Amino acid sequence: MKLLQITLFTILGFSAINCQSKTKSEQKHEIIAQLTPQQLQQYETAYFASGCFWCVEAIFESVNGVKEVVSGYSGGKEKNPTYEQVGYGRTTHAEAVEVYYDPKIVSFETLVKVFFGSHDPTTLNRQGPDKGAQYRSIAFYKNESEKKIIKDYISELENNKVYSAPIVTEVKPFRVFYDAEDYHQDYEKNNPNNSYIRNVSVPRLKRFQAKFPELLKNQPH
Repeated sequence: MKLLQITLFTILGFSAINCQSKTKSEQKHEIIAQLTPQQLQQYETAYFASGCFWCVEAIFESVNGVKEVVSGYSGGKEKNPTYEQVGYGRTTHAEAVEVYYDPKIVSFETLVKVFFGSHDPTTLNRQGPDKGAQYRSIAFYKNESEKKIIKDYISELENNKVYSAPIVTEVKPFRVFYDAEDYHQDYEKNNPNNSYIRNVSVPRLKRFQAKFPELLKNQPH
């Protein structure tokens, strides 16, 4: 559904979307380049997939301690996937986000809480109106400590019977992340009048903000 909406929008509005002075990918690499090795050590990365990356990017960017969020693809085996390939289910990747965060301000445990608290982890290969394995729920880990944090939190949710259905989130080792095309970055912010943004992304963001006000930046995205 989202792919069909973006196809027409891309044809009609790509030039307007892409006229920003700097793309998100350029901003990310500039941020990294400007940091000294000591400063770069301040930031960690975390990777999650929980449906449309427009929605997920906006949610994590509203969290205090998060420096940057990039939309992209992960969890599959194909190299350099495109949005059309992923969106039509022609790869094994899922829409995902790369989160740069300051562990002195926000912990990985909290990001896992944000992840599970901002989507439905019980719907297999679906999130809201978006259907297909490309929208599946995945929590990636880079080491055994992160894996334990994710697994322990899932056990906590199950023991407390937070959901009436089984959690189907995949817990996978992180391998590689591919940045999505430039026009997908900051999509929710740059396209407030898009029908999907108005009807799906913004309501999802507002539900998260109402649920976790203590986690938000002073001026949330």
